[in-house]
Amino acid sequence: MLAHPHGPSCHRGTDTWFDSTSAVDSQRVAPGLSFLAGLERLIQEREAQRPKGSYTTKLFEAGVKRIAQKVGEEGVETALAATAGDREEVLNESADLLYHLLVLLKARDLSLAGVVETLTARHGT
Repeated sequence: MLAHPHGPSCHRGTDTWFDSTSAVDSQRVAPGLSFLAGLERLIQEREAQRPKGSYTTKLFEAGVKRIAQKVGEEGVETALAATAGDREEVLNESADLLYHLLVLLKARDLSLAGVVETLTARHGT
């Protein structure tokens, strides 16, 4: 089902979140989301197949508690990098955080789509 808004649909009071200043960013986001979906599928394969030598396999075999600890560690490292102002380190630590979060979601039989649904519901769209 499609909805047709009566008036602005963005929280900024505009017709769309994608205006001329964010159009470039929106073009970069879509391929990024596709990559995350592919990474999520790879993590699912690793969880099912458990190939030897795979870091993801090692995480799944260590269990949810260890995976959750890694998410916590990477979250702290991301925050510390942000306070230090090192852009490259923030990107590296954020990548580590996203990867470990995807592993944790899979370990709990959850998905990135579920996170997006939750965010969408919170946003009221």
